[in-house]
Amino acid sequence: MAAPVRVPFAHSERSSVGIEWEVALVDADSGDLRQAAEAILATVRPADGSEHPLITQELLLNTVEIRSGKCRTVAEATADLQRALDEVEAAASPLRIELMGGATHPFARWAQQKVTDKQRYATLIDRTQWWGRQMLIYGVHVHVGIEDRDKVLPISRAMLSVFAHILSLSASSPFWGGKDTGYASNRALLFQQLPTAGLPFAFEEWSQLEQYVGDMLHTGVIDQFDEIRWDIRPAPRFGTLEMRIADGASNLLEVAAISALTHCFVEHFSSMLDRGEPLPMLPPWFAQENKWRSARYGMDAIIITNAAGDEELVTEAIGRWLVDLAPVAERLGCAAELEQVRVILRRGASYQRQRAVARRHAGELDAVVRSLVAELKAGRPL
Repeated sequence: MAAPVRVPFAHSERSSVGIEWEVALVDADSGDLRQAAEAILATVRPADGSEHPLITQELLLNTVEIRSGKCRTVAEATADLQRALDEVEAAASPLRIELMGGATHPFARWAQQKVTDKQRYATLIDRTQWWGRQMLIYGVHVHVGIEDRDKVLPISRAMLSVFAHILSLSASSPFWGGKDTGYASNRALLFQQLPTAGLPFAFEEWSQLEQYVGDMLHTGVIDQFDEIRWDIRPAPRFGTLEMRIADGASNLLEVAAISALTHCFVEHFSSMLDRGEPLPMLPPWFAQENKWRSARYGMDAIIITNAAGDEELVTEAIGRWLVDLAPVAERLGCAAELEQVRVILRRGASYQRQRAVARRHAGELDAVVRSLVAELKAGRPL
């Protein structure tokens, strides 16, 4: 066993929030992906040559990531995202490039995509080969500030009891390489093929995490902490818990809704700890099964709700949580955004809307791309 590595956890204000949203660059004429991230980033770069604070590079050249700053509310964070989105759109439009949300492109081919020229990405592809090259996927990551390191792992374990709700609501990757996969979120199962991705280990003590990091560094699995790519992970340098399970969103309303739900869950569990109440926990085998059910069936998933193995339709579970979390949302200033979860319940998740578009157009997936581009422009489900 290697020596543990100290993992300091930065100070962060309780329930501060930050959001990262990966969006695709598509050709305005063909609807296929464009390898144009470098041109976009060069256009939006500040005059002093520094990196844009809210617009960054990702693994593939067909992708840009827009992010918020550290915010007090989801509304503040989504306002940051909108400003960044406007800048990217202004840079993309003269190149006949449009922006597309969603977790996968309906018909693009992974083998034709180019990797960003950064050493960390080159190392990832060299190590992971075929699976790494297939990471033609997009996500939404939500950071929530945790004021006390001792709360991080208990809240992380509790989030495993509700992360399937977030995956089902956000599921937006039914198509892959021109085919319907039969899954609501093909991305969730694709991404977990990377060696440090997937469900986190249910560590009980921070020292166990430090031992894990020491072992991974010693054996060369990772070179730095952020190469741990779990669906739920501590982000020590920000002082946050980062939820990475959500599929890429089709529009800003859904980003806001999913972020508000995540924000409320974390604050809810943090308040339970303050009151000395036990947090909900699922055995790892139930959490793993819930992830698969949500990825496969999305809003029709019947999820396992507790350690006793009780089950419930995920949409009914979400409906109950919206009532329970309403006071938390009021306290966090995200009641309006949490209420937008009901829009998704009413209109269907992105994967359902994408399949409906494909049916209306005799299976033509360029129509699905057009609908995703239109949703991002409209800022809401269509």
